[in-house]
Amino acid sequence: MARICGALLLSLLLLLHSPGACGAPPQPRGTLCRTKPTDLVFIIDSSRSVRPHEFEKIKVFVSRVIEALDVGPNATRVGVVNFASAVRSEVSLQSHQSKAALLQAVRRIQPLSTGTMTGLAIQFAISRAFSAAEGSRGSAPNFKKVAIVVTDGRPQDGVQDVSARARAAGIEIFAIGVGRVDMGTLRQMASEPLDEHVDYVESYSVIEKLTQKFQEAFCVVSDLCATGDHDCEQVCVSTPGAYRCACRDGFSLNSDGRTCTACNGGLGSALDLVFLIDGSKSVRPENFELVKKFINQIVDSLEVSDKQAQVGLVQYSSSVRQEFPLGQFKNKKDIKAAVKKMSYMEKGTMTGQALKYLVDSSFSAINGARPGVPKVGIVFTDGRSQDYISDAAKKAKDSGFRMFAVGVGNAVEDELREIASEPVAEHYFYSADFRTISKIGKKLQMKICVEEDPCECKSIVKFQTKVEDLISSLQQKLEAVAKRIEALENKII
Repeated sequence: MARICGALLLSLLLLLHSPGACGAPPQPRGTLCRTKPTDLVFIIDSSRSVRPHEFEKIKVFVSRVIEALDVGPNATRVGVVNFASAVRSEVSLQSHQSKAALLQAVRRIQPLSTGTMTGLAIQFAISRAFSAAEGSRGSAPNFKKVAIVVTDGRPQDGVQDVSARARAAGIEIFAIGVGRVDMGTLRQMASEPLDEHVDYVESYSVIEKLTQKFQEAFCVVSDLCATGDHDCEQVCVSTPGAYRCACRDGFSLNSDGRTCTACNGGLGSALDLVFLIDGSKSVRPENFELVKKFINQIVDSLEVSDKQAQVGLVQYSSSVRQEFPLGQFKNKKDIKAAVKKMSYMEKGTMTGQALKYLVDSSFSAINGARPGVPKVGIVFTDGRSQDYISDAAKKAKDSGFRMFAVGVGNAVEDELREIASEPVAEHYFYSADFRTISKIGKKLQMKICVEEDPCECKSIVKFQTKVEDLISSLQQKLEAVAKRIEALENKII
């Protein structure tokens, strides 16, 4: 989660300093995705721990993934295996030739509501679901075999050996865990690399957030720039599943995301930026330390001064604590020292109270805010607020503050939208999966102009170069932390 938090905050800083400048971050223009011909089998847990409305969420997730696939006898075939104490084949790879019929079949699936025999379900997939008799084309070199296992508990049988046999048979296994799932079990099931094949969500209410990952996993992309299938005036930039337009040096990208305008020189910018950071117990101490270190790395890339960027930091949990106000520190060294000393509150999630503090105190003159300077608040949370947020959220926006809402994991999207400024789609961001960081960063690179002339870009390019280095460095550190945690968990198991 720390990777999500850091990267999202970083992406928002990029937004705030990105004036649509010379060579500015290009805007998304178009997509083209054909799915790889695949034999795909969903193995879904419907044990008694999965309540009926939660099982419906699993079915919605399965349907959303299917909707993005090219379904057909010569394209992708989909099967569904339902398991609890027993295993039931709901949909075979050859039973439905159209997407519409397949989606109808998924809607009709009912939970079994008994035990959790996950190993038995994987064995069923090997011996039957992926058999030629059921429509599998596994022996053909151009067809992949993929299983997506969704479970929320500890299995009542072994999964390690049977999963190894499945992988040896050429089946690529993705393991999705929900709630109190045993993470060791997920790792035993999944294919390598584990960080690409193991996913966790805190509840079934957010499992649909993984849809995009699996849609992209089956996507084969054509290079639209190379084929000329784009409408960019100057520069076309290929990205996974899409293309973006950019401009040559000396030009800025217009709001249509396609055409360019020559630069005429620029003016300096000023910004009062306050981070409102969730320090509740769900963040966890090790992640909070990573967030602190990453904030300091971001500070290294800012132009901190009385005339340019001022940064304030507020932490909240069951109460609100101002770590330092705008303008208290005049240089990066002092800001970084203050961030490093910040202690983790580790209690509840009173987002409404924190928003009220932001409105009433953080952007006041007594706390360092400058008249006439744009005021920007970035609210980060990883869970549902324990108090009422509507009044404070409305007052922040009515006061002219530009509010960004960043949610991770179990954050409630309705609350994020309520906090975010208009247009809401450009001011609230959510991620359930840290592997989407790079894609989120690209989506967030939209113009928020704090300069009268959007062509002053040398410092922006320099800033973005530093940012890329920061992301790479942070990812390496987090990989090391993840390996240490995994080693400890294995010892416990």
